[in-house]
Amino acid sequence: MKQSKLELTVGVFVLAGLIAVAYLALKIGAGSLVGAETYSVRARFTNSGGLNPGSNVLIAGVPVGRVGAITLNPADFSALVELKLNKALKLPADTIASIKTTGLIGDKYVGLAPGSDSDSLAPGATITETESAVDIESLISRFAFGNVQKKDSK
Repeated sequence: MKQSKLELTVGVFVLAGLIAVAYLALKIGAGSLVGAETYSVRARFTNSGGLNPGSNVLIAGVPVGRVGAITLNPADFSALVELKLNKALKLPADTIASIKTTGLIGDKYVGLAPGSDSDSLAPGATITETESAVDIESLISRFAFGNVQKKDSK
């Protein structure tokens, strides 16, 4: 009788440990731990190539948030990127957002360059001053193969 009670106690303890590890793995994988308060702003890009939900949002190399959802704006066929920023961060209204790469073929992230406006971005606002992702493959092919069209020498 004592043996089965001991086995039951150990089993419950192991199960609780596995649940705790799974919970932490999901929270860390999503980029947020318990109690992280954020607010959302959007940024409109003509090309969000390679950017994924969960990518970092950085200011001067310091992580200040994560990319939420990336959707298509049916009105002008641009990419709307939801940025989930730390609640304590107050960005000026003239902030510029750009999609950058960590290295030559590394992960994409959103870099924010705060402006000098005295007004702050309100939650739900849209950043329209943006720089889209640079297509490295097309730049390399242009450099390697030169211009495809030949010019007439008359």
